[in-house]
Amino acid sequence: MTGARSEAQRQQALLAAVRSPDPEAAARDLADSAGVAGAPARIARGLAAYRGNVEAAGARALASAFPTVQAMVGAGDFAHLARLYLSVDPPRSGDLGEWGEGFAPWLRELPKLAGWPYLGDCAGLDWALHGCERAADAEFDAGSLGLLERLDPECLHLRLRPGSAVLASTWPIATIHAAHRDLARGFDAARAALAERRAEQVLVVRSGWRGVVHPIDLPTFAWMRDLLDGCDLGRGLARAGPGFDFAAWLATALQGGWLQGVACSDD
Repeated sequence: MTGARSEAQRQQALLAAVRSPDPEAAARDLADSAGVAGAPARIARGLAAYRGNVEAAGARALASAFPTVQAMVGAGDFAHLARLYLSVDPPRSGDLGEWGEGFAPWLRELPKLAGWPYLGDCAGLDWALHGCERAADAEFDAGSLGLLERLDPECLHLRLRPGSAVLASTWPIATIHAAHRDLARGFDAARAALAERRAEQVLVVRSGWRGVVHPIDLPTFAWMRDLLDGCDLGRGLARAGPGFDFAAWLATALQGGWLQGVACSDD
């Protein structure tokens, strides 16, 4: 067994011990099978301290990725949710910023949150914003717009900026998100939107280094979802139908900085 493989297995054993519901048994296993030096009682104390550090770091990482959810449930309850989530879906890398993809669907299935059926979709929007802000930078290729005049739509793809995403919800996720960033004026609008069970669709796109939420209508959502799925321009326009105003959308996209550029299908 190579040294790298042995160390990897040792690290896996340590992570399993940290997650174990029986710290004393986990400490004995580490002492017996993973070559961790020290008495089991001392190892158990070390595991407890390490577990506390992991939980605290995990709660901070989730709070950073899901600020709207934390604001909705409160810091104390969010920390409790973070500990529960950590126990069922622990980080798989040392970068805690990558952890949390499963948090939104987990919230949707949590029985104790059944009275907050919109919380999971709000978490999905938070996660989209988090991913958008972590995406690679990309400069707008203004010269590529000339391809729209020279080539058939079937040969072209519109590229949105890295990290862009569209979401659709049966709940007013854009209004709720805005409410928690304008506390003085937003909550009346959010309460009204929740009362009427307003469905909303959003585009998440980078502006500078910040992710921004743009409410969009259903035709625009369907159109942009097709673009993100890799649909060529010709097929996308056909699916959008004659009622879709591509020129108006393009002007809005250019003004808002949504596009990275236009690419040939062979690129």
